[in-house]
Amino acid sequence: MYSVGFEPPALFVLGWMNPGSLPLAGVCASDNLVSITHNACLTLNSWVYAAISSDRPSERRKSSAISPAHVELELKFGAYTQTQNFHVSKIIHAQLRFVYDWCTDYRESDPQITGSKSKRKILMKTKHRVVWVASYRSSGKIRNAVDVVTLQPPNAWHLDFIGDEADQTADYTLTPLGARKTRLAITVKVRYKVRNVPSKAQDVKELHEVWDKYVAALEKDYGRNRS
Repeated sequence: MYSVGFEPPALFVLGWMNPGSLPLAGVCASDNLVSITHNACLTLNSWVYAAISSDRPSERRKSSAISPAHVELELKFGAYTQTQNFHVSKIIHAQLRFVYDWCTDYRESDPQITGSKSKRKILMKTKHRVVWVASYRSSGKIRNAVDVVTLQPPNAWHLDFIGDEADQTADYTLTPLGARKTRLAITVKVRYKVRNVPSKAQDVKELHEVWDKYVAALEKDYGRNRS
């Protein structure tokens, strides 16, 4: 499933090559609202490479500094116009273990759960990290995005998202409320780079609406597994 629940802002990684067995950002371009410099593209490509390569055990032993989790990414391709922090929670009628496994089992078909027309291509999926690119249409143009999820079993995960209209981070934490009842807490930070941004109330409303659909699908799957 798709953790944050927003249609992803456009990003600049439009082409991918595969040296060895790891996908790397290969082509960088933008026709959107923020002027993207060549250096910024190289920085973004390096960040994606770090996110992927740091999942190798040898790389994790060398240094944890290259992991994108919980790192404030200051890519110099546009000033932030507004920052919004908000928190929502959902009560899910399912066992915590099932909720964690369901929420972190990312698939390319996940956008269909909420009726989104966006498309997803998963580049890497391991027990430590999931990386994917997403594309969708906005204002008549195809937009692209990159998401990196760092898994923190058994009850948490972290999302780093970079776009040309906004950057986002999100933390997800599960708390058991009983044998078959779980609370999901979501803390989101959105840093916009454009002038016209949704209000905080609009962002919260959209996040609630998307997660209501996820929860309904999750609980349906949980009931099916128990029957």
